[in-house]
Amino acid sequence: MARNLYILAGVLLLFAAISFVMSLTAGSMQPSLPANGTLWKTTALFLTVGGLMMALAGIMTALFEQIDRRTEERRLRHREGGRSSGSRNR
Repeated sequence: MARNLYILAGVLLLFAAISFVMSLTAGSMQPSLPANGTLWKTTALFLTVGGLMMALAGIMTALFEQIDRRTEERRLRHREGGRSSGSRNR
């Protein structure tokens, strides 16, 4: 699940970079088009914020998955009747 969120964050940040570049070149490339630089900058800002939020969600998901996995491993070790020789007391 976290990998999908990282991919989504990367795509959003890529689109944000493209939108930012469009805000710099919107009027100079084709002056007859009704392009508004402020609109591209606003779009880039929202895509950047969305990408950062998805990256944070991916990080948090990965952390919670790791906690769940370690808790399950610890529970199975405890159920089998003891601790392995290399584990710490917690």
